[in-house]
Amino acid sequence: MKPRIAIPVPTSTDLAYNQRSWPQYAAAVERSGGDPVEIPLNETPKAIADLINTCQAVLLPGSPADVNPQKYGQEPIPECSPADNARENVDELLIQDAHNLYKPIFAICFGLQFLNVWRGGTLVQDLSILPVNHAAGRSVAIAHNAAIAPDSLLGSFLDPSEAPQQDEFLRLPINSSHHQAIGIPGDGLRVAARCPQDGVIEGVEGGQASEGATSHFVLGVQWHPERSYDLSPSSRALFDRFVEQAATWTPRPIHTSVA
Repeated sequence: MKPRIAIPVPTSTDLAYNQRSWPQYAAAVERSGGDPVEIPLNETPKAIADLINTCQAVLLPGSPADVNPQKYGQEPIPECSPADNARENVDELLIQDAHNLYKPIFAICFGLQFLNVWRGGTLVQDLSILPVNHAAGRSVAIAHNAAIAPDSLLGSFLDPSEAPQQDEFLRLPINSSHHQAIGIPGDGLRVAARCPQDGVIEGVEGGQASEGATSHFVLGVQWHPERSYDLSPSSRALFDRFVEQAATWTPRPIHTSVA
């Protein structure tokens, strides 16, 4: 059977955004061998939990919202978009379940930012003062490059023809479209990719097994591989590896600490 991948509806406030974005994540999962499962934002916590229990992995998608800054000890600045409490509540249920049972997690853009905050990290509320336009991917195929550590999990399955090594890092063209980014990485998350021009964090990973511990596949990127699935072998590889992990997942003991 195909592994069931939980994907929350991106936003509770913008139906048009959901209609054009959720199907892209679902199609990428499907083409990599998974069964996308839509997680609604307007059901009871019990109904959502029952649906989550039928899934083997979690994909946290992007959103036009920004994470509530009060969750990482800051007040919102004028450039910060309104929070989406319904989406955040569902993401919290999804992450807690995945964390407890070691279900694979693949987090994209907003999803990565919320995962980082859930793990105790912080965000930079606005990047517009920086020289690189990190939001350019909304209108162009490539916003900038990401410098990716070759010895990282992320670096291990990028296509070498698309991400050649330069100055000790793999350089992958990415279609980022975000105006916020990770400030301080959350517990157990380590930086795997940065923008080489300004150092903005573009990818993290976590959950590799320490001695005597069970490994947990956790990967997050600030760009949108679901949009470039047809054009980018590295984008396809991201989804392929995630779905492979979901296919081999089996229930394991609940975490006792963040890996």
